[in-house]
Amino acid sequence: MSERQTAIVLLSGGLDSAVAFKWALDHHEVRLALTFDYGQRAALREMKAAQAMSRRYQVRHQFMALEWLGEATASALVREEQPLPTPRELDTPEVVRESARAVWVPNRNGLFVNIAACLAEARQLDLVVAGFNAEEAATFPDNSPQFVEAINACLRWSTLRPPTLVSPTQQLTKTGILRLGREIEAPLDLIWVCYQGGERYCWECESCQRLRRALLQARSWDWFKSVNRYA
Repeated sequence: MSERQTAIVLLSGGLDSAVAFKWALDHHEVRLALTFDYGQRAALREMKAAQAMSRRYQVRHQFMALEWLGEATASALVREEQPLPTPRELDTPEVVRESARAVWVPNRNGLFVNIAACLAEARQLDLVVAGFNAEEAATFPDNSPQFVEAINACLRWSTLRPPTLVSPTQQLTKTGILRLGREIEAPLDLIWVCYQGGERYCWECESCQRLRRALLQARSWDWFKSVNRYA
């Protein structure tokens, strides 16, 4: 894929999607950034982050509400009566598997990609770009290269003009994604990663803890605290 192609980007406003977004801008022609609200605690923060990124790069942004998905799930991301997991051992398989089950939203990435594929086919766009990562693929199979391969096989049957799902971050850990983001000048000052929807990061939920570890490993903690107003 050396030539520039047209693309739609799944943009949640988090680390992975922000880096994938900037990669897509650097390599392709991004026609649309797409953000979803399924009732998650951080929906408003994610929307504002994605809107700010889209404005910065003058990309059309679309916010899509999926109320029924929130109603269908018991995920702690949506159900505020359910405690969010705060695992301290991010490399212990049984701990992260339990955390993943607590925040799992049924077929979320599959649904998001297929909605984006509908829009891509209708608008004759070539790519759907998503920010997956190798670190979470062990417990979230819809982050894995196998998932991308399977979705692309499905799209060849479900669309007349199949777009291709690509994820430039899928082979990277959070630390690798952070380093790539700094290298390509991704809008890391605008990202919202926290599962909560408060004024600042809680630094307790798994998403915050993974970012903290990445920042420390990449020796970027002080830099990030100086540029991101939520940190």
